[in-house]
Amino acid sequence: MRLSTKGRYAVMAMTDLAGRQGLPEDTRAISLAEIAASQEISLSYLEQLFARLRRHGLVKSARGPGGGYRLARAAAETRISEIILAVDEPLRATRCGGRSGPKGCMSKGVRCVTHDLWEEMGRQIHDYLASVTLADVLDGKLRREVMVAA
Repeated sequence: MRLSTKGRYAVMAMTDLAGRQGLPEDTRAISLAEIAASQEISLSYLEQLFARLRRHGLVKSARGPGGGYRLARAAAETRISEIILAVDEPLRATRCGGRSGPKGCMSKGVRCVTHDLWEEMGRQIHDYLASVTLADVLDGKLRREVMVAA
């Protein structure tokens, strides 16, 4: 699966925004400078990502003093897969264009023998990311219980 810093940073920033925003009735806009500082991400890079997130309806912007961004909907309704797709990250594991692609990944346009394996893995990853919300990440619901052998 190809997931560059663009997708990871977008999820990190959105999770930070959701955590800072607090309760649904909290209407304070959060500046990208606050997020950039806490997540150690370039402010100019965040500006590019948030422009895409806004176009996809995941965040709302507020201008002027006290301006910044808010989630467009509750953290429990914002799926991680939506964030990644909004910043143009493909959720696929094959090196060719998938079933709808015009040709396979081999030199003569043939699919490699493991194409279906990687395509299914990509589907599984997408399904998992579609099942996880920002609230799940904030609430720590993804932590594995570590069992210590006695």
